[in-house]
Amino acid sequence: MKTRPLKQSKLRAALVIATFALTSVGMASAASAAPVHNIVLVHGAFVNGAGWKPVYDILVKDGYHVSVAAHPLTSFNDDVTAVKRILAMQDGPTILVGHSYGGAVISNAGEDAHVAGLVYIAAHALDVGETEAANGKLYPNATKAVKKTHDGFLYLDPAFYPADFAADLPKAQAEFEANSQFLTSASVFTTPATVAAWKTKPSWYAVAKADRIINPDLERMYAKRANAHTIEIDGASHAVYESHPKEVAALIEQAALHAQDKP
Repeated sequence: MKTRPLKQSKLRAALVIATFALTSVGMASAASAAPVHNIVLVHGAFVNGAGWKPVYDILVKDGYHVSVAAHPLTSFNDDVTAVKRILAMQDGPTILVGHSYGGAVISNAGEDAHVAGLVYIAAHALDVGETEAANGKLYPNATKAVKKTHDGFLYLDPAFYPADFAADLPKAQAEFEANSQFLTSASVFTTPATVAAWKTKPSWYAVAKADRIINPDLERMYAKRANAHTIEIDGASHAVYESHPKEVAALIEQAALHAQDKP
């Protein structure tokens, strides 16, 4: 009779410990699947970060902390370094988003420990050893607008820019962009990738179905190979991040919500 209270006490203690353990596991699981708060946006060739403003505005309104990386387009290494500098400023897990050539940049910078997931917007997702130029020959694009300066920088002929880069933007906006291009070192398109972060980080991809700068079939190849969660946007030009900001922002937010889900 004297031992029963002791046994009951031990039983109650065991139940408390078990309940605490289960609660702790549940809390840890919930924490691991918490939405990612930080988002870094990376622009592509021929443009700067200003084009991200429609997407930026939506994401900020929805409560995200958003940074737009301003990389110089002077060399692949310079651009990756610039993006990593912004990643180092983040206070926790981050979704890294790249448009066009920016996809090649995030595939390299995405190995950073801050990066929880990658989002490609009509972008190159290179494998190790690949170049944009070589992949573009396998899946030719529709533009003939690319021109080269005497010192090795590329740009798009302004006469063709609206139709080839931004056909679904207002004409005046497309013409302004055509005449305010950021010339891009030709070397970035022939520099072989040394990192393919999409192999180890979850990925999302938006295919621009009317893209004339990157062949939509090349975009589909990248998305399939990366096992990315993929959407296709009808009528979208290469400037899809400007012309379809709601769809692009929604995809980024899906990445933020699910990047840390356990497989």
